[in-house]
Amino acid sequence: MTQSPGKGDREGISLIELSQMFPDEESARAWFEELMWLGGERHCPRCGSDSTYECKHAKSPYRCRECGKYFSVKTGTVMAGSPLPLLKWLYAIYLDATSLKGVSSMKLHRDLEIGQKAAWFMQQRIREAFAKERTSGFSGPVEADETYMGGLEKNKHGKDKLKAGRGPVGKTAVVGVKDHRTKIVAAEVVERTDKPTLQDFVKSHTAKGARIFTDEAKAYNGLANHQSVRHSSGEYVVGDVHTNGMESFWSMLKRAHTGTFHKISPKHMYRYVAEFVGRHNIRELDTIQQMEVIGMRMMGNRLTYKDLTRDTGLSSGARA
Repeated sequence: MTQSPGKGDREGISLIELSQMFPDEESARAWFEELMWLGGERHCPRCGSDSTYECKHAKSPYRCRECGKYFSVKTGTVMAGSPLPLLKWLYAIYLDATSLKGVSSMKLHRDLEIGQKAAWFMQQRIREAFAKERTSGFSGPVEADETYMGGLEKNKHGKDKLKAGRGPVGKTAVVGVKDHRTKIVAAEVVERTDKPTLQDFVKSHTAKGARIFTDEAKAYNGLANHQSVRHSSGEYVVGDVHTNGMESFWSMLKRAHTGTFHKISPKHMYRYVAEFVGRHNIRELDTIQQMEVIGMRMMGNRLTYKDLTRDTGLSSGARA
């Protein structure tokens, strides 16, 4: 295993090493089965019975004696119904885990030799697995901040420009918190950045009595144990009070938006945010451990293409 620059206590995996660890579809299937069934006895993902047997079904190599259903290691996961080989799913997980600024569907399309549409669907399903993570009870100190994702109105085509407003108008709002002690981050897309919305989010992730650090935004006024810094006056650190951790997280997300994905639609923004939160929170693990975490979160989840593309009332047109 190789060591990642800047992380001397963390073991990485090079592409050469990955190809040696997983040279074929059978090795990939063994890895997923070990992960999904926790190294124990194979069980039916539908009824939970461990009374199963191997069969010669083309797509589902196992059958349950209790419910009579055929299944594979993909059944009951975000991979369900996917015709793509498990080896390509494994490589997609690896690329996602090792790419700090994310992986574009065009890169997966080229690297995995699959269609761009299939690559985009695959990535959205992996992001859906990240969205399962739930964090709360940060003991603090806790940094809280909000940001806006999307292009400037002045840079849009005339027909796409909103006729009123400046600054965050037309953008997607995201709020986040970071725990100083654990370095864990939580973030989500919100419809508005008013006082009730931001304070409810902060309170839902913060333990009672925790110190809360923000900038001078008035929406945070009234929070218990609240301290702030005035960015508008060039004040960024006062003692141990700052929001630099959340600012750094937003910076990474925005660099990925600009440099990797180029455009993200409001409809799917929450999945991209969930992906970056999830990857941030496992960044200290060895690469194989990161892959295992992602793989395990793929269980008990399902995202069909119909559900992915259905109308949610949000624009599916990507924003620069």
